Amino acid sequence: MIASADEQPLPRSDDHVLACDVGGTTIKAEVVDFGGRVVESGVLPTPQGEAALAALSQLGRELIESLEHRTGARPSRAGVVMPGIVDRERRVGVRSANIGWADLEFGSALDAAWQLPVAVDHDVTVAGWAEWREGAGRGHDDVVFVALGTGIAATLVVNGRLVRGGLGQAGEFGHLVVRPGGLLCACGGRGCLETVASASAIARAYTATSGRQVSGALDVLAALDVDPVARRAWQGGVDALADGLAAVTALLAPSIVVIGGGLAEAGDALLSPLREALAQRSFIAQVPELSVGRFGARAGLVGAALLARHGNPGL
Repeated sequence: MIASADEQPLPRSDDHVLACDVGGTTIKAEVVDFGGRVVESGVLPTPQGEAALAALSQLGRELIESLEHRTGARPSRAGVVMPGIVDRERRVGVRSANIGWADLEFGSALDAAWQLPVAVDHDVTVAGWAEWREGAGRGHDDVVFVALGTGIAATLVVNGRLVRGGLGQAGEFGHLVVRPGGLLCACGGRGCLETVASASAIARAYTATSGRQVSGALDVLAALDVDPVARRAWQGGVDALADGLAAVTALLAPSIVVIGGGLAEAGDALLSPLREALAQRSFIAQVPELSVGRFGARAGLVGAALLARHGNPGL
């Protein structure tokens, strides 16, 4: 039987680790050496339900075998991050509405498939941990990492500690209500931040007003200079995000807010109006520094490698 990742000695300086990020669209995996160099990598579409675990298992096995064939070495540990509700102690994917699994036992299945200890955690929590320890939030003790994509979630660092919350998963920023009685959210509530400021919400708002379909929020961004409807849809998302961040700033007074996820690609087109809108809403707490993440779409993988090397964040 393979011992859990937390019971195993930490990797030596010459060890490799396997890092995996299970997303709603793709499963990405890398073998990383001690210096952070990616020596093997792979990606495949994410199947629905329990098939996602089988696909992840196969992808990881292929990368392990490739490394072994080329160098004779094997990874010593693995880190796996995933969306939804995650029980990191039992290493179970409790629920993912988007991918469609429930109570899926990742840890024990992957221990057996890969023959190495596997740590499991929540994707945004670990991505934010990576940005705090190694990325744009480095050197700050109070950080809010916000992942803006199809949905919205956050990682909170307060006084140099990753906040887990009493139920183990703080940071559901996307379900902070900013428009009471507003649009119905997938969570069952109305007016959640995710219904207004996520990439998918901005794209839907533009289509609803203009009648023109777009592939995503970055298409709306590309039209800002020529299309007033695009400007209104974009600003509506920015204003809602500023409302949410104003509440978080009043409660936690972070020194920096790091923006990750797909919308971070907008750069100053997002940060400049967001900074202005947040300043207009901040009457007591100082407006925090705003930055895009250092690792971009790879933040989950960078965090998964850290998870494999150092054990569960926050312990």
